[in-house]
Amino acid sequence: MKEFFKFLISKDFLKQLAYIVVFLILMLFLVLAWLRFYTNHGQKLELPDYVLQNYQDATKDAQSKSFEIIVTDSIHKVGKEGGLIIDQNPEPGSMVKEKRKIYVNITKYSPDKIKVSDLPVLYGKDFDQKRTELKYLDITSKIKSEKHDPGEPNHILEVWYDNKLIIDSKTIETTVEINKGGSLEFVISKREGGKGLIPNLMCREYSAAETMALLSKFRIGNVTELGEITDRNTAFVVSQDPSSDGLTELSFNSDISVTITQNRPEDCQ
Repeated sequence: MKEFFKFLISKDFLKQLAYIVVFLILMLFLVLAWLRFYTNHGQKLELPDYVLQNYQDATKDAQSKSFEIIVTDSIHKVGKEGGLIIDQNPEPGSMVKEKRKIYVNITKYSPDKIKVSDLPVLYGKDFDQKRTELKYLDITSKIKSEKHDPGEPNHILEVWYDNKLIIDSKTIETTVEINKGGSLEFVISKREGGKGLIPNLMCREYSAAETMALLSKFRIGNVTELGEITDRNTAFVVSQDPSSDGLTELSFNSDISVTITQNRPEDCQ
């Protein structure tokens, strides 16, 4: 027994014991380090919200958090600058492992375009109806001006884009491309306004002169009677104001004053 205790306090035993203790401490350290690595390796992180962030900025932030952003598609959004993230997968707030790939769609840097040949028929069509159709194509419509036309009012007579006439009764620039989000300008028809040559009513019976004036989009105004008029419809026009010279124009729906006499004047052929 005395020999055993003597061995326990011997230098050789203590030296071996120290080796064992150091070994155990080293092993414990390695085990703890491995456990920490294993725990962190499987740890889940909350995914940031990158929607509406600039793609470049979001990529830098994601890399700093051990994520990778991958663009799957680019989409034109009217009124949005290019390079904005518009959706992401997985969704913001999702719990994911590090090095997770984040798939995003971003806005295009240049707008989509539509050829004039792909637009609905515009010339001669009702402006309000076509404005609604163009709105679905992300094209806005503005009235540039109004012009008299004998047809129905509020119908399209001309279409302009970027200060260039692209559609009218004789023209259609089929190769021109319209930016989505862009604007077309329209010249539309109206009944008011417009001018026409003054009709020659001289030497015509009053009823015929009245019809001719109406067909030319004018009205008979003041009627002066010379002598006795027994039947106005068969009386003859001997003067008119304004007179007709084949060149002068008058605003439509204006009045033309006439002087009539019952008998045909001698100078009327």
